[in-house]
Amino acid sequence: MEKPHSGNNSPDGVVVQTYIKPQTRKAHDADVKFEEYHYYAQRTREEEKAFEPPKATWREIVLIKKSRPDATWEEPTAPISQELLNGLGSDNKIEITNKEWTDASRAFRTAPWGACFFLITTDVLGPYGIAFSMGTLGWEPGIGFYTLFGFLAGYSGYLIWRVFLGVDSHEFPARNYGDLGFRTWGVTVRHITNIMQALGLLLILGQVTMLYGENISAVSRFKLCYAVCPVLFVLAGFLLTQIRTLKAYGLVANFGVCSTMTVIFITMGVISHSPPNYAISVLGSAGGAVDPATITPDAAGNYPPIIHYNGLPPNGLIGSVNGILSGVLAYCGAQLFVEFLAEMRRPRDFLKVMWGAQFFIYTVYLVYGCFIYHYQGQYSFQPTYLGISNYAWQTVVNMISLIGGLVCAGLYGNIGIKVLYNNVFIDIFNAPPLTHTYGKIIYAVLVPVWWTISFVIAAAIPDYFGFISVIASSTLLNLTYTLPPFFALGFDIQRHAILTSDNSGFDPSTGNVKRHSSETTVRRWVRGFFSGGAFQVAINLWHLTYFLASLAMCGLGMYAAVEVGMITAFEDPELNSFSCRSPLDLNT
Repeated sequence: MEKPHSGNNSPDGVVVQTYIKPQTRKAHDADVKFEEYHYYAQRTREEEKAFEPPKATWREIVLIKKSRPDATWEEPTAPISQELLNGLGSDNKIEITNKEWTDASRAFRTAPWGACFFLITTDVLGPYGIAFSMGTLGWEPGIGFYTLFGFLAGYSGYLIWRVFLGVDSHEFPARNYGDLGFRTWGVTVRHITNIMQALGLLLILGQVTMLYGENISAVSRFKLCYAVCPVLFVLAGFLLTQIRTLKAYGLVANFGVCSTMTVIFITMGVISHSPPNYAISVLGSAGGAVDPATITPDAAGNYPPIIHYNGLPPNGLIGSVNGILSGVLAYCGAQLFVEFLAEMRRPRDFLKVMWGAQFFIYTVYLVYGCFIYHYQGQYSFQPTYLGISNYAWQTVVNMISLIGGLVCAGLYGNIGIKVLYNNVFIDIFNAPPLTHTYGKIIYAVLVPVWWTISFVIAAAIPDYFGFISVIASSTLLNLTYTLPPFFALGFDIQRHAILTSDNSGFDPSTGNVKRHSSETTVRRWVRGFFSGGAFQVAINLWHLTYFLASLAMCGLGMYAAVEVGMITAFEDPELNSFSCRSPLDLNT
C-alpha cells in the first residue's frame, strides 16, 4: 500500500499526499489532518439533518425501547463486520467500498436519547456528599459553588458536544474522549487524556467499592470481617460489567436512578425526625474537616449543638477546599459524554438531553444538600445516609443504595475497560474488536482483572475522605473542567486557521490538504487564535482562562487532599481494607 507523503509541500502550499480512503487508514493515523476530519464531520452532520427527530413516548424512554426507523434510514442490505469500525490492519481493506464503511459506522450508532438521559443521571453519587460540602463551605458559598460548578459542568458538556460534532464522522468515527484530544491537538494530548481517563475511572471504581464495602460492613454490624465486604461488592460487579453496550446498559441505569432517588427521599424523611449520628461524626463529618471542636463532646458526653455557617467557616480553608473537591465528584460525568455520543443515532439530540440531565442533577443535589445541612449542620456526614442515627432505617438505605452504587460502578467499569481495550489492546496488540468472538472473550477476562486492580488500589488507602479528594483533584477535575476548554480552544484555532480566501482546506477528490507551506505550526496556531472576529478571539481568551484556572484548582486541591487527610491516615497503617477492622467501627 502506498503511504501518504504529508511532509512534502508543493510551491503553492499544497500538502501533497497519495489519496488514501478513510476505510484503509489506521485507527489513529497521525497523517490525517484536521481539515480532513472537519470536512467529513460537516458532511455527516448534513446527512443527519435529513433524519426525522425520534418521537419517543415516556414509556419508550423509561423502557429504552428502540424507536421505529424513519423513512430516511436505510438498513444495510448485508451484515457488516464491526471490524471495519476499528480500522484494523488487513490486506482486504482496500476492497471495502465507501458505502460499506459508512453503513458499518451507522450500524454502530443505535442508542436512543432516552438511554443517554438515564446513563448521565446514573452517575448520581454526588448527592451523598452535598450536605458535607455545604457544611465545609457555609450557606452562601455552598449554594454559589454548586450553582457555578453545575453550570460550568454543563458548559463543559456543551464544549465536548460541539467539538465532537466538528471532528466525528461516519468515515472517521470518534469513539472516546482521547479522540477529541487527538484530532484537535495531536498524539501526545490523546495519550495524556486516555491515561487520565483510564486512571480516573479505575480510581473512582475503587472509591465506589470502598464506599459500598462500608455499607455491607455497617449492615452486618461489623460482625463480618471488613476485608470480605468490598470483595462481595466486587464479585457482583464482575457480573454486571459483562454488559458491553451502553444501549443495553440503559435499562439497568433506570434502576440505578430510581434506587438513588428512593434513598434520597427516605434519608430526608428519617433525618428530619431523628438526631444526627453524633458518634460517627469523627470519621467524616463537615465539622471534623473544618473545626473538630464543633463535634467534640464535653466531659459529660454532651455534643455541641447544631450550628450553621452563612459564609466560609473561620480558619477552615483546607477543609473548605476538600469540600469543594467532594462537590467536583458530583459533576464528574462529562468524561463519559463522548462514549454516549459515539453510540447515538443523532448526536445533535445529545445537547438537550445533557442540559436536561444536568438541571435534574443540580436540582436534586441542591435541594437534598440544603435539607440535610439544615437538620444536621456540622454533623453532616459523607455519605449522608450513614449519618442516620436509627440503625433500622440506616440498614434500609444501605441496602437500597447498594443497587445504585453497583449500577454506577458497572458503568464506570464498562467505559474504563473500553478505554483500555480500544487504546492499548487494539492499537498496540492488534486485538480484534469487541464485537468479534475473541474480543468478547478478552473483554470478559479483563473485567475481573480491572475490578481487582481498582479494589487493591483503593483498599490500600486508609482514608476514604482523602481518597475522594485525591481522585477529584488529580483526574476528575481535569477531565470535567480542564480538558473541554482546551479541546475547544484547539478546535477553534485549527478551524479558523483554514483560509477560505485562497481555497485552503481539504480536497476530497484528490485527498490533498492545502496550507501555507511557509508557515510554521506555531505561527499557524497564533493566526488561528486571533482569527474569526473580535467575539471569537474573546471566546478563545475565555477558554484559555478557564483552562488555566482549572489547572490552578487542580494543584490547590492536591495540596489540600494530602495535607488534611492522607498524611494523618497513613500514620495508622492498620486502618485499611485488608484488615477485619471496619473503618466505621468505633468500638475497636
